[in-house]
Amino acid sequence: MVLMTTVILADYAHARAGDKGNILSIAVFPLDPAHYAWLRRELTAERVAAQFATRRPSRVQRYEVASLAALNFVLDDALEGGVNRSPGLDRHGKSLSYLLLSMRLPAPG
Repeated sequence: MVLMTTVILADYAHARAGDKGNILSIAVFPLDPAHYAWLRRELTAERVAAQFATRRPSRVQRYEVASLAALNFVLDDALEGGVNRSPGLDRHGKSLSYLLLSMRLPAPG
């Protein structure tokens, strides 16, 4: 039997979130640049979509920014209509980076 060890993303990366209308953007940066390859392998658009399933994004796209050793995720329709329409406390989505950082991923190998 093979046991897969998982880790919390926040122990290996930091993130910055932003918004434009009803679109959420979250950039993820490894704390150690040596973990960029691991992030590229494990932090997929599909996994991010699953993590944000309760926000019901209509699309999740991932962009690699190798010059910054970063991944940028763009989630369409994830902000309850955007800043002017959302009844949420954090209409800008700034704290949603913590939702991403709480993800569990297979440990770097």
